[in-house]
Amino acid sequence: MRKKLITAAIAVVLAAAPGFTAEAQERLKVVASFSILGDFVQKVGGEHVSVVTLVGPDGDAHAYEPTPGHAQQVAEAGAIIVNGLGLEGWLDRLLEASGTRAKVSEATKGITPLTIEGETHDANANTHEAVDPHAFQSISNAILYVKNITEALCTADEQHCAAYRANETAYSQQLKDLETEVKEAVAKIPADKRRVITSHDAFNYFAQDYGIEFLAPEGVSTEAEASAAEVAKLIRQIREEKATALFVENISDPRLVEQIGRETGLKVSGVLFSDALSPKDGPAGTYIDMMRHNVRTIVEAITQGS
Repeated sequence: MRKKLITAAIAVVLAAAPGFTAEAQERLKVVASFSILGDFVQKVGGEHVSVVTLVGPDGDAHAYEPTPGHAQQVAEAGAIIVNGLGLEGWLDRLLEASGTRAKVSEATKGITPLTIEGETHDANANTHEAVDPHAFQSISNAILYVKNITEALCTADEQHCAAYRANETAYSQQLKDLETEVKEAVAKIPADKRRVITSHDAFNYFAQDYGIEFLAPEGVSTEAEASAAEVAKLIRQIREEKATALFVENISDPRLVEQIGRETGLKVSGVLFSDALSPKDGPAGTYIDMMRHNVRTIVEAITQGS
């Protein structure tokens, strides 16, 4: 009798514990490397996935340092979704530490990457081009991210593939509508006013698709600090080319941008979300909210300052 009681008590505890409910056991556990990917995975996976995001809201995926807790989460994953294009420089050592057997899928598969000249240097001080990993700043690329994520979830969980594909179709239409909205908003900005400054080089895909030029003191990675000479060069460029607005980023220390503002007479016009979403209750809790916030902030800063 006592053995039966103990067994029953353990069953009650396990049933009540997070991660041991029947519902949780049925859901595919997916690890996403950072918050924007986490949002994409949730939109595609819906009720059939349990999403763990390694680099959370307002977090810097360039400078992330894996923890033992995250290694355990990766070890338990049924699918792992990463950006690729060099964004997650810490990925290989995390995967090795975790011992995971889950398939790692790059959401940028099939995307034509942009490159930035002068971002990296070898031992002989020769300049090389660096790949820009911020492909998600293009909504058309985001649609491809979602397609790749759908394929990854279908591979890991064939049982719910039809649901994943239906979610992909619905969400992709929302993204197409969003792109139309963004283009219409940018069209309101005079062509000679479309030059702004941000913290680091995260908006090249946005610039390519929507016709706004971004200048930045730091390169495609926040780990590469701008030198005094680079900052001075940027300040001269701002004065000569008459940039119209100055923004800080949610993942970056604002002090360098504020210094540039003092040197050029430009006031900081708001916060742009570059590599991470805001918390859920913030202005950029989802990818769609992030893109709307960014374009609205840019348009208002330029048109009101003109």
